[in-house]
Amino acid sequence: MKKILLIEDNEDIRNNTAEILELSNYTVITAANGKLGVELAITHVPDLIICDIMMPVLDGYGVLHAIQKNETIRNVPFIFLTAKTERSDFRKGMELGADDYITKPFSGTELLSAVDGRLKKADLLKQEFSPDLNGLDQLLKLSDNKAALTALTEDRDINKYKKKQIIYTEGNHPSRLYYVLKGKVKTYRTNDDGKELTTALYSAGDFLGYIALLEGTAYKDTAEALDASELAIIPREEFTELIDNNRIVAQKFIRLLAKNISAKEEQLLGLAYNSLRKKVADALLLLEKKYRREDEDAFSITISREGLAAIAGTATESLIRTLSDFKSEKLIDIREGNIIILNRKKLELLLN
Repeated sequence: MKKILLIEDNEDIRNNTAEILELSNYTVITAANGKLGVELAITHVPDLIICDIMMPVLDGYGVLHAIQKNETIRNVPFIFLTAKTERSDFRKGMELGADDYITKPFSGTELLSAVDGRLKKADLLKQEFSPDLNGLDQLLKLSDNKAALTALTEDRDINKYKKKQIIYTEGNHPSRLYYVLKGKVKTYRTNDDGKELTTALYSAGDFLGYIALLEGTAYKDTAEALDASELAIIPREEFTELIDNNRIVAQKFIRLLAKNISAKEEQLLGLAYNSLRKKVADALLLLEKKYRREDEDAFSITISREGLAAIAGTATESLIRTLSDFKSEKLIDIREGNIIILNRKKLELLLN
């Protein structure tokens, strides 16, 4: 059973509200003032807090402030219960971090609807979201920011890029977040000698350009379309507004977009210490994992030897020799410029 803390100084309202909640199978803990309410919140760690604004000892704003300073209960959903109808009071409560408010007098249906909705959203926020547009849409729906939801999911501008066209350049400052709708994109860095190292690969459902936005820095790599691609554009201001206006969503969004950091660290470790055969095998498997379609029996991709060498982090001549070895060992085939993986399991064994 979900546990609800009700903080209300009016005894009649407190008892009636508690009774309605208990009849709906919630466990209810009650407090007659804000100070006691904070103490009970710390002791019982409820699933939801309903709190009046105007109370003796410690008012609702003070309760919310105290709860947000406590790591254990700071993310507990918080609903203000108030007879005050001035718009400024609502705005102050929401700016302080309240999730919702109920205006007195209220019906049992209004109360239960608000409680049920807030608890469901709290449960959803505990879930992991896919690193694609569906994941973003789910997060935005939880944010209660309908304007941001509409702007980011329905009214996006779409940029089309030709093969080898640059999307953004290392050293420039970001003005937007990119979402890949179609095609393939790579990011790479170039050393002083002009040698490229591919830092990441992107396909439909991926975001890119977000690290510079989150850090407030310039791009650390260059993004280029590997083939004809379509990217949705999310303006920096809208992205920043979402992050600034909803702390929980911001935490989840950062966590969502940062999932690939450990993968990048592992990739760089492999580039530094793996043998040549391991590097090439890893690059081929990375391409297959990123771009293989579900309906493909055998994965094949058209990519230049220079491009594959940049992913593997090796010299083009060394890559060509290794591909020739793999072909003779029947791990891959090469037809009209296409590289076809014939034996993925043996390639995986090279990584062990």
